[in-house]
Amino acid sequence: MERIGLTAVAPQLDDMLAHASNQRWSPRQMLEHLAQIEVAERAHRSLERRLRDSEIKKFKPMADFEWSWPTRIERDVIERALTLDFLPEARNLVLVGANGLGKTMIAQNICHAAVLAGHSVLFRTASKLLTDLHRQTPEGRLRKLRSYANVGLLCIDEVGYLSFDDKSADLLYEVINQRYEQKPLVLTTNRPFKEWNEVFPNAACIATMLDRLLHHAEVTVIEGSSYRVRESEQEATARRRRKR
Repeated sequence: MERIGLTAVAPQLDDMLAHASNQRWSPRQMLEHLAQIEVAERAHRSLERRLRDSEIKKFKPMADFEWSWPTRIERDVIERALTLDFLPEARNLVLVGANGLGKTMIAQNICHAAVLAGHSVLFRTASKLLTDLHRQTPEGRLRKLRSYANVGLLCIDEVGYLSFDDKSADLLYEVINQRYEQKPLVLTTNRPFKEWNEVFPNAACIATMLDRLLHHAEVTVIEGSSYRVRESEQEATARRRRKR
């Protein structure tokens, strides 16, 4: 059994045979039980692999999201995105808002839902994605671009937190262009689109990049004060009270 890949069944075969004998299972019942165990184990291994490959890492669940904190948020848009309705149509989701309003948390939850639904997912910050592409040889860069183009759902987080050169803009355009009308993309940014020329100074492809990104996209804006700042202030207040 191990030799033909039935690795879930092999370690517990003796116990199953004894149970089947006691329960007087037919050969068909025994085979069905063995197949169910193997299928369940392979699904579990597949899920673990996809979670590991996604690079989502640690995140808070949406149950912890305080919908009342932002002064502006389109809850219906976000909750609809969490159902993954945009994936089959290869539409994009763009979350725009200042730092500390939960854009990354929302994106991570969407990516996690996609993994659980059986999709291949990759979650990367813009900085890590572009650094990864920059350091490749020309041949390696083509392979990387293909991998970014082919993954079921790609999330590019934190576009706008750092400034990049025109070469980086070209690389990001290539990623977006290769996924255009083929595969969905989730992108978070703290800068309105009119400021992307400041994120990628001197880049000639900004207008075309945004045209591809936004053509089939749901753009939702979140406004308000940083939740992290509020949380930090609450923790500081609690520490002061304990010292009294």
